[in-house]
Amino acid sequence: MDDLTLGDRELDVMTVLWELGSGTVNEVRDKLPASLAYTTVLTILRNLEAKEYVRHEEEGKAHRYFPRVAQHKARRGAIDHLIDRLFAGSTEELLAHLVEAKRVSPAELDRLREKLRAARGRTR
Repeated sequence: MDDLTLGDRELDVMTVLWELGSGTVNEVRDKLPASLAYTTVLTILRNLEAKEYVRHEEEGKAHRYFPRVAQHKARRGAIDHLIDRLFAGSTEELLAHLVEAKRVSPAELDRLREKLRAARGRTR
């Protein structure tokens, strides 16, 4: 599970599970941003279970699915993948792009500066 990458639909399903804490296929389906068939959601959950990202417990005739990976770990995996694929492994290039493209406010820049100072202190 160290190389955690999720497709768009998988991420949608995992986001619902992180929000709810657990869910049946119908509960997850009802919270998804896009309308998907029951069987599609079930297939996504089964695929996530095969990857060991979720687990299930029987609940009557249904299965209740639980996330096995923390949201912060998925974020880290997604960002690492993005940096590797789009920025040739350069975190600096990603940060420069975000600052240039997203109209970062002076207050946000100040907070980023403080986070960078704190990070520099941890690496010494």
